[in-house]
Amino acid sequence: MTQSRSLLFLCHRIPFPPDKGEKIRAFRILEHLSRSYRVNLGCFIDDMDDKAHISSLQPYCAELRCFDLPRETAKLRALKGLLTGSPLTVASFANAAMGRWVSDILSRERHDVVFVCSSAMAQYVMNRDLRGARLAMDFVDVDSDKWRQYAGETKGPMRWVYRRESRKLLEFDRQVAAKADAGLFVSDAEAALWQMLAPEAAAKTHGVANGIDCRYFSPRHVWSTPHSGPGPHFVFTGTMDYRPNVDAVTWFAANVFPKLRAARPDATFTIVGSKPTADVTALQSQEGIKVTGRVADVRPYLAHAHVAVAPMRIARGIQNKILEAMAMAKPVVTTAQGLEGIDAQPERHLLLANTESDFFHACLRAAEPDTAALGLSARRLMEDAYTWEGRLHGLDLLLSDPPKPETVRVRTYNEPRAVRSAAAAGYARESL
Repeated sequence: MTQSRSLLFLCHRIPFPPDKGEKIRAFRILEHLSRSYRVNLGCFIDDMDDKAHISSLQPYCAELRCFDLPRETAKLRALKGLLTGSPLTVASFANAAMGRWVSDILSRERHDVVFVCSSAMAQYVMNRDLRGARLAMDFVDVDSDKWRQYAGETKGPMRWVYRRESRKLLEFDRQVAAKADAGLFVSDAEAALWQMLAPEAAAKTHGVANGIDCRYFSPRHVWSTPHSGPGPHFVFTGTMDYRPNVDAVTWFAANVFPKLRAARPDATFTIVGSKPTADVTALQSQEGIKVTGRVADVRPYLAHAHVAVAPMRIARGIQNKILEAMAMAKPVVTTAQGLEGIDAQPERHLLLANTESDFFHACLRAAEPDTAALGLSARRLMEDAYTWEGRLHGLDLLLSDPPKPETVRVRTYNEPRAVRSAAAAGYARESL
């Protein structure tokens, strides 16, 4: 069927393969919107291995343009932000060729919707005539708060850099939100934090949560085990050059896993994910720890794990690793930060632990055979409430012109969680 409506989709990284959080969300939204719109997609490639996947996106796009943005020069591009006064995040994704293409596509074709993934890409539409197109800005996370958290964990000159980025990015994102017709976030919790930080944009702020492909992530599939020994086997999945993931596994390896090995000598901890940093790779020197690097498929590691751990101490948005493990019917142990944005009940769908001692005891408990019911309950929750079709239904209503009345309601958060309150308080302190 030929779509009569046209949509410009801008993404800071090629949304294929959908093998990490930001790509998963972007691809699923692209896939969904391509059923209703003629899509023109512009994106960057910063990992040259991803060029092999360009053809996989062609079926979803009327026009597809991918621009090289070498990761090796990212720091140099970011430093330009210090000279111009812009956020380093925005400077990192500044590209003249992308700017020319966006200007050209907007001038030669009228779009009904301009959909922008990540505020770094908003620079390409901020000062352009969109010719009546509805602008949807998918912030995903409140990224300025992530930088604020980094500053709190850092000393020396980088603390100043992170605090500056938090402040500058918040200022920029508020400007973007003012121009946008709708500001989207990956969870109601992120939307609530944004409403606190940018109250002038509250009426245009919406939570559109991630889903999970329960057919792909299913305990019904059969794989041979990648683990050795009887276990119990503990698994963490994620891109392993991402600072919150690095912090999570290094903390677990130093503070929890040695106690697990003492209690259960055959316990293993497998860290599954691409681009492990030197700090992560070094964890293999500990008995029982394995770092896989990039794998073709994370599902066998989850399928044969006894417990999926997500000891997140720095977090924003929604943890896809938790949704994937729950869909695989695995007992999950996570922190309050890891749970933020996921509508799961501790003790019913997963286990919640925040201190070193509590996390150790929760892991021991999760590894027992009688916790299988926890995993099955988690699986049912994913099937009932986390399908992509259900999660993205609200997006269709938001992008309609005018938006359907039932979606323009403003959620109120009279009793924000402690995490959100702490974040807002942190901004207040740093603005003094």
